Amino acid sequence: MRERLVDLGLWLLLCVPVLLKSDPNDGGSWGLVAVGVTVLGGCVAVGRRWPLMPIAVTVALSLPASLELFTPSYSLALIAFGYLAGRRQEHTRAALWLFAAVAAAGLLLTLVTHTSLGQWFTLLLALALAVVAPWLTGRYVRQYGRLVRSGWELADRMEREQAAVADRERLRERSRIAGDMHDSLGHDLTLIAVRAGALEVDPALGPAQQLAAGELRRAAADATARLRDVIGVLREEGTAAPTTPPGETVEDLTARARASGLAVTLTTTPVPALTGMPGLALHRVVQEGLTNAARHAPGAAVSVSVAEDASTVLVRVSNGPGTPGGDSAPTEPASGGTGLVGLDERVRLAGGTLTHRVGGDGGFVLEAVLPRNPPAPVAAPAAPTSARELDRARRQVRKGLAQAIWIPLALLVALGALMAGVALWTQHLSYLEPGDYSGMRIGQSLAELADDLPERPLDGPPHRVPAEPPGMDECRYYRSTLLAAIPVYRLCFVDGHLAGKSEVP
Repeated sequence: MRERLVDLGLWLLLCVPVLLKSDPNDGGSWGLVAVGVTVLGGCVAVGRRWPLMPIAVTVALSLPASLELFTPSYSLALIAFGYLAGRRQEHTRAALWLFAAVAAAGLLLTLVTHTSLGQWFTLLLALALAVVAPWLTGRYVRQYGRLVRSGWELADRMEREQAAVADRERLRERSRIAGDMHDSLGHDLTLIAVRAGALEVDPALGPAQQLAAGELRRAAADATARLRDVIGVLREEGTAAPTTPPGETVEDLTARARASGLAVTLTTTPVPALTGMPGLALHRVVQEGLTNAARHAPGAAVSVSVAEDASTVLVRVSNGPGTPGGDSAPTEPASGGTGLVGLDERVRLAGGTLTHRVGGDGGFVLEAVLPRNPPAPVAAPAAPTSARELDRARRQVRKGLAQAIWIPLALLVALGALMAGVALWTQHLSYLEPGDYSGMRIGQSLAELADDLPERPLDGPPHRVPAEPPGMDECRYYRSTLLAAIPVYRLCFVDGHLAGKSEVP
């Protein structure tokens, strides 16, 4: 509805010059008024779908009235339709072809009607100022509007991307918490299962107590297996993620495992203290090694050693094969096979490397090399943006502005150069060589002078030239120089014969 009202207002505005300048009292006719009003209404109606058609139709209405293209009735329509075409047309090639076609049609009409080329130059000037310049302005406004829309779209996209980044950070935090839960709770549950297994075979307990210890061991193993299936909210907003028990050292960790019945030997005392992520990774490596030994090699001796040099710390957790008769068959890790994968990622983020292998005695060896100093924090990846799109839109706007300014200027310069070239050419056609002028004799006929005369004389005498001699049938004027308008040669004829010649200022 809004577009229709705008089109109606535009049509009424463009009809005003037609009504004023085509009025019968002003030399027009009501037929011309009806044609102009009807055609302009059709142009406005189809202008949104075919933006270039109104320009072509308006030019077709203007040329019969004036070969110079400038008409009081339709000049406003040319300016308006040129601007709207620039606003609405996506590509420029069709518009450039239309402008070239208008210029070619004007030249053809000039040659057919045998009028002066000056009218064609005026047509080109009117085309540049009344059509091309508004068209370029419309294209600049279109590009500027695209830049504004791109800016708002970029801001909206960045806002959505920031929300997505926040969601990813929350999911990453929950995933990290899940890994910490596996490391800490899984380790504690494994130690509970080891202690329950020791009570299950303790001869000092009765059958009922041993049965209860066996059920406790199996329940701890089942809880460890179900730990990887825990889903839901792992912590409330603003609470800290679970890490290691407060103040627990590697010595405390091995002591707890030894108290639970695991045969653990710590060969390095005291253990070098590490801070930050390397310290947490050291604790996790020892914890994961003890947990794996308790689960997959029950009854085997476990050795924990820590060696250091000036820049790194080497931690090794090794265990032998399970004792014969024990539950030594390998079982699926509580993490679903991802315990070592998660541990490797934690060590890598701490700036170290993790290796694991089967020992020579059939046991398992877990090693990690950690830096003494924590690495610099890794910068979070920047949220993806569309800055390049915004920069491209800015370049297009700058290009549109340059086109709106420089193309009309270039057209004017080219038009001036063309007019100068045509002027020199026409001057050459009316240039009489001084030697040919000197050789002309009074009484010679036009036929005898045909070889010496230029192709065409001047259109008339220059301004303020002395009066022509009386009694002459015809006087012709020719240029005596190419670059100056005066002096000129005047040749006067009577009955087709040269009756007088002179050089006049």
